[in-house]
Amino acid sequence: MRLVATALLLVMAALFMLARHIPSRQPLWGYVAAFAEAAMVGGLADWFAVTALFRRPLGLPIPHTAIIPVNKDRIADSMAAFLRANFLTPQVVARRLYRLDVARLLGDYLANPARGPGRIGDSLGSLVADLLETLDTDKIGRPAKALLKGQIDRIDLAPLIGQVLAGMIADGRHMAVIDSLLRRAGALLEANEDALRRLIHDRANTLMRWTRLDDRLANALLDALYALLAESLVDPEHPLRQKIDETLNRLAHDLVHDPAWRQRVARVKADALANPAFAAWLDALWERSRTSLIQMLRGTSGTTEGLKGDLGHGMSGFGRALGDDPAMRAMVNRFARRSLTGLASRHGDDIVRIVSETVRRWDARTVTARIESAVGRDLQFIRINGTLVGGLVGLALHALERFV
Repeated sequence: MRLVATALLLVMAALFMLARHIPSRQPLWGYVAAFAEAAMVGGLADWFAVTALFRRPLGLPIPHTAIIPVNKDRIADSMAAFLRANFLTPQVVARRLYRLDVARLLGDYLANPARGPGRIGDSLGSLVADLLETLDTDKIGRPAKALLKGQIDRIDLAPLIGQVLAGMIADGRHMAVIDSLLRRAGALLEANEDALRRLIHDRANTLMRWTRLDDRLANALLDALYALLAESLVDPEHPLRQKIDETLNRLAHDLVHDPAWRQRVARVKADALANPAFAAWLDALWERSRTSLIQMLRGTSGTTEGLKGDLGHGMSGFGRALGDDPAMRAMVNRFARRSLTGLASRHGDDIVRIVSETVRRWDARTVTARIESAVGRDLQFIRINGTLVGGLVGLALHALERFV
């Protein structure tokens, strides 16, 4: 377009020369010469005006030329102020968002499996995996472990344990635990039978050893214990079971209502949290969790597709709910308006400052090239229109001169 505008100016110059030097008495050539002369003036004037916006015409230091390069910092600040005043005020953002159904747009996007949830799930998974792999393990693990430890520290364990134990007793689920404890006690007794015999033998006096009453006592004691455990296993109404039930019920009640028990459990919990073994367990738990999560997100775990599928189905369901539920749609739209309006209010100055500082960092040639390229062909149409309009004005003035 620059070549077209320049060529048109040269054509007008050639036409003017031709009209001036061809001897002719026909008045038509006077009109042609007037048109061409005024067209040259108009074309040159607009060439000067367009060029003066971006650079020095012919490299001459003419005042008030190269306007954009000279004033690029002021233009940057003006652009930022314009954006702030007309686009990033809370009132403008709220008004624009009030007419925009964000929830419906989001719902339509998420309800399309091929377009929304799958791509979002893959991108989000890759992003989280990159963060977990790139960031310092200790730096991101320390807050996570501190958070978990803090949550455990804030939990009042005694009432929680008491309520769980009371619920198990009420449902009869503690019976299996009692059976397991009785079997474990029998196995423990059998494994330590020799040690128990030696203990009785060492505590017995010489007469008992000489008469071998210690062996009889040990056998009788072991037989009684085995019989007690066996009867307790097969008889749900056995006194030992009832005694265990009473003890567990009392323990559940004390854990919930007795301050002494609550303090005792709290001390045990505090000692456990302060133990280095607990810190080592937390470290191992964090590392295993981090590695497993990275494998799932990277696709090297067998559960990855299931995770992505569940995520995709969940997001698709949420998208359909947004499309079908007016109340949920209104809630999401209200949240979007409040969030973005608050963002504009709190960070509008920071956002436009990015624009201002970016333009300020550009050199004059970059600013000129980008603005000139953005305006594009219209700059050269200014020159073309100036040439043609100037020619028409010259034609009209020549006509007035002849007939007035």
